[in-house]
Amino acid sequence: MKLLLVEDDPSIGRAVHRGLLEAGHRCHWVTSGGEARHQLKEDPPQAIVLDLMLPDCSGVDLLKDLRAAGDQTPILILTALGSVEQRVAGLEAGADDYLTKPFEFIELLARLSAIARRSQKAGPASSRLEIGPLVLDLALRRVQREGQEIALTPTEFSLLEFLARFPDQVVSRRMLCEHLWDASWEGVTNVIEVHMTRLRSKLDRPFATPLIGTVRGQGYRFQVPDEKAPEPPAARSPTATEAN
Repeated sequence: MKLLLVEDDPSIGRAVHRGLLEAGHRCHWVTSGGEARHQLKEDPPQAIVLDLMLPDCSGVDLLKDLRAAGDQTPILILTALGSVEQRVAGLEAGADDYLTKPFEFIELLARLSAIARRSQKAGPASSRLEIGPLVLDLALRRVQREGQEIALTPTEFSLLEFLARFPDQVVSRRMLCEHLWDASWEGVTNVIEVHMTRLRSKLDRPFATPLIGTVRGQGYRFQVPDEKAPEPPAARSPTATEAN
């Protein structure tokens, strides 16, 4: 896998860069946001490992700029900033995963593999999924609702695809964790909730009918709108007889 490592600490950068190369990945290492922007234009990677404390900019600001520009490259934040608020801020900015320092290198490799799988194109045999007002192009990883295209990160798309494959059924947080990361990562529940909040803000908030519901204490449900449900009767003015 072709990776971009954005890390300004020389000792950590050298160690992670060497480890990724030894694991069989192609990895370009840069130490600033400016270098990262240049490298993204010159040779776009398949995934990015991003530190948040860079000498010329905030990693969160870089992340927001990439997502605002439509860049949906999978991004894993690797940082010493590990509070719940900081993790939530990184995920809300558009990160696909968040790993704090110090860390086990084998977990970094596993998480990179997981976010890469979520961004891979599906096979041609199952390239389209239509359910209710949604159309999911599984090959291009694109989604439309009522003809309007909605830009999702790889993680958000994978969440939506998994829910849409089980319409009107409760999908637990554990099921989502195992689908996204192949394991029940410790402390990952709040990560699922942050990704789900971002997905709903894009998928449901601009429309009248929400598609993703919360089942308290159990998980989430993709709610297929009932197209046969009768429209509510239109309000009418009372007749003179009724008025009297």
